Amino acid sequence: MATLKQVAAHAEVSVQTVSNALNAPHRLRPDTLQRVTRSIELLNYRPNRNARSLRTSAVELIGYCVPSWPDGQAHLVMDQFLHALCTAAETSGRHILLFTAPTGVDGMLVYDDLHARRLVDGFVLSQTETHDPRHGWLKEQQIPFVSFGRVWKESTQPGPWVDVDGAAGCAAAVRHLYETGRRRIGFLSWPKISGLAEDRLSGWRTACRELGLPHDAKLAVRCPEDTIDAGAQATAELLDADQPVDAIVAISDILALGALRELNRRGLRAGIDLGITGFDDSPLASVVSPALTSIRQPMDQIATELIDILTGPATDATGNGDTRPSTERLLEPEVVIRGSSGPG
Repeated sequence: MATLKQVAAHAEVSVQTVSNALNAPHRLRPDTLQRVTRSIELLNYRPNRNARSLRTSAVELIGYCVPSWPDGQAHLVMDQFLHALCTAAETSGRHILLFTAPTGVDGMLVYDDLHARRLVDGFVLSQTETHDPRHGWLKEQQIPFVSFGRVWKESTQPGPWVDVDGAAGCAAAVRHLYETGRRRIGFLSWPKISGLAEDRLSGWRTACRELGLPHDAKLAVRCPEDTIDAGAQATAELLDADQPVDAIVAISDILALGALRELNRRGLRAGIDLGITGFDDSPLASVVSPALTSIRQPMDQIATELIDILTGPATDATGNGDTRPSTERLLEPEVVIRGSSGPG
């Protein structure tokens, strides 16, 4: 493999000029840059990633811990997110290293080992929760990172983040159902320990209040787990109440699919007898019958923003020192309207 000195000799420039071509091409005249680039290609020169990242503090290889799901259940949108993240990284000239790690403090050993061995330069985090130890530990170690998701107390969360406004998404779903004539809208939620659940629940509650619709606690059923069975059982509870609902906003597509199953069991028609919406616009949303109205998260934009923050020259992604205001980015989702929420 060619060395930096060999490239410099071939291009008839100094070693520093070759270094500038790799790390600061704007410093070179176009003709010089073109000559050096040509020599790099002809000699098939590959810069040493470890040496380069040590010298420039650049984030070249990004680690992402793939979450585990209960009972081996695959998350419906994980494939979309991983594809978007890898594409955004590649577009910026970086790459993603996928790994697994235990939750909690034990997982820090994996993060520490990957960074200590220079296998990664920084991390993208997801599945963030209020007591997630990763943010504080990465900040203390001055390791660059960015989170997909907040821990719901923004003023106390170390480091930058990108998130989707789940409250706005659920509020938009309520308004859509209201426009179709629905007036008693239930909500299928997750356990209270989930900050994400509380965020989306607040959107449902706020929209119902603003529209003059009932929003008491018995209309929001907390499911013990994110499964089709749990969604079906919660839907049965809402339909068997003294005042049954005429629409349901589900916190996930999985729970919404459970609602569809329960309606089918009772001989009721989604989109006609009852309006139903989900959240995530997963691949299943468009293939069930009737197709599921769902809240779509802008995965491509999320991934691009994450990589931009982590690799941007103006950003201190360690959470230390000055940071741009844009290192906290809240993105808007959209309602994808399909048959399950049709007018009654």
